[in-house]
Amino acid sequence: MRHFPATFVAYAVYAGVMTRETNGPGTDTDGVVGLDGVVGLVLAAGGGRRLGGRPKALLEHRGRPLVEHAVGVLREAGCVRVHVVLGAAADAVRERAALPGCVLVDNPDWQEGMGSSLRAGLESLRDTGGGTAALVSLVDQPGIGAAATARVRAAYRSPSTLAAAAYEGVRGHPVLFGSAHWAGIAASAVGDRGARAYLKEHAAEVTLVECGDVARAHDIDTVEDLIHLE
Repeated sequence: MRHFPATFVAYAVYAGVMTRETNGPGTDTDGVVGLDGVVGLVLAAGGGRRLGGRPKALLEHRGRPLVEHAVGVLREAGCVRVHVVLGAAADAVRERAALPGCVLVDNPDWQEGMGSSLRAGLESLRDTGGGTAALVSLVDQPGIGAAATARVRAAYRSPSTLAAAAYEGVRGHPVLFGSAHWAGIAASAVGDRGARAYLKEHAAEVTLVECGDVARAHDIDTVEDLIHLE
């Protein structure tokens, strides 16, 4: 397992490209990916069971739905195209959240856990010619901003890349999956494990990017966690 120190910085120039809002799941009318092929993927399907059934995507953060913040972080980190997996209250998210240019993916099996959302997101990338890597973030981690996300994105080298943020050496999010790994990750993503089993199996190939100095990796899972929203 390789490590990038907290001081690792990479610079890149991105083309100025305008995208149009998508009309439904799994579509991208512009086909824009970005210079390095890294596409953002937000997992935002959770129903907030321990939050009294409040869908996480619609929790308010800085005056707007939390899913908007998650998309903005990926874009600020350099992702031209962003796919968003929706599940709980998907229609309400579409109505209330401003997500122009995003590919919106419905996950009818969202109650099965994060694994189903990850599978749906990777399938949408594959079906739309979705670049050479997926930079995956969770909607309920507002303390992880563009600085950390850009560090993980900068670890991309090829479709074989596996990279993840680390917090004092412990692997966390966001994570970057080169397209050579998508099929294997999808096959192992069950329940709430997501890619955990696959990353454990391929630990020697994972580049850990230390982000503890620029991000707070807390989740919004319970009512007590709502203090992390602004």
